[in-house]
Amino acid sequence: MSDNSENTKCLIIGSGPAGYTAAIYAARADLKPVLYQGLQPGGQLTITTEVENFPGYPEGISGSAMMEDLNKQAARFGTDIRWGNISEVDFSKRPFTIKADDGKIILAETVIIATGALARWLGIRSESKFRGYGVSACATCDGFFYKGKVVAVIGGGDTAAEEATYLAKLCRKVYLIHRRDELRASKAMQTKVFNTPNIEMVWNNLPKEIVGTENGIAKAVNGVILENTLTGEETKLDIDGIFIAIGHKPNSELFMGKLELHLNGYIKTEPGSTKTSIEGVFAAGDIQDHTYRQAVTAAGSGCMAAIEAERFLSSIE
Repeated sequence: MSDNSENTKCLIIGSGPAGYTAAIYAARADLKPVLYQGLQPGGQLTITTEVENFPGYPEGISGSAMMEDLNKQAARFGTDIRWGNISEVDFSKRPFTIKADDGKIILAETVIIATGALARWLGIRSESKFRGYGVSACATCDGFFYKGKVVAVIGGGDTAAEEATYLAKLCRKVYLIHRRDELRASKAMQTKVFNTPNIEMVWNNLPKEIVGTENGIAKAVNGVILENTLTGEETKLDIDGIFIAIGHKPNSELFMGKLELHLNGYIKTEPGSTKTSIEGVFAAGDIQDHTYRQAVTAAGSGCMAAIEAERFLSSIE
């Protein structure tokens, strides 16, 4: 073994709820896990202002504070937590050869992938300015804050239709804004949208700018400027919040050609398991879950991955 390489029983790639929970369970099972946090330690939750639907926080908690709690808990049991990114993986034989971006080589008996997925954003400047202050990519996470209010959903696929119908149960009015004159969503979802009285379709329009108030660090969305895709005409909608529902992108580029992936890029796992197409490699959280995408389900699958890694190691000893 060279001076630049080391061995570990369990390497965890990623540090959101799935990665940290996997680390807690793996460390308590005496696997002495090494965890690489990635370029966004804590994952997507670190850009979430308030989390109210994770068990154990009756008053709610900021996403970054919750991730800090999980980080400390993983470290308490002996997880070797490192800042940095994994740049290369070789799953052709065990121990697996993993290269970090600092040049370190890790020879891992098991690997747990928890690299997550990123919401696709519109890419307009005002979107990032109000993110967490009226701009969201998750109705299940943030819809409660808009009870009785007026919101807009951007998109035309199943995700947008699902977000709109979910929000319609909470909000006074939901505008579903789409750049074309027909939805891409399944016929069943379209029927649901069109039969929901407080959803109003806004066809052939794209958001040009999200507007709101700013008072020091306090911000709030109060409208969206739309541009008609046919005429170029601009109009303003008065809203209290806007939900971007144009899809998610799994952080799976590193694993293309190394593991079986779904057509949409998510890592394939066995039903009811975190096992991937390579024995000893497991995937947890949003990198393999394109259905729920919740912090609590990610944490649950992180637990599953660590238990499955420990059982795999026991079976080959």
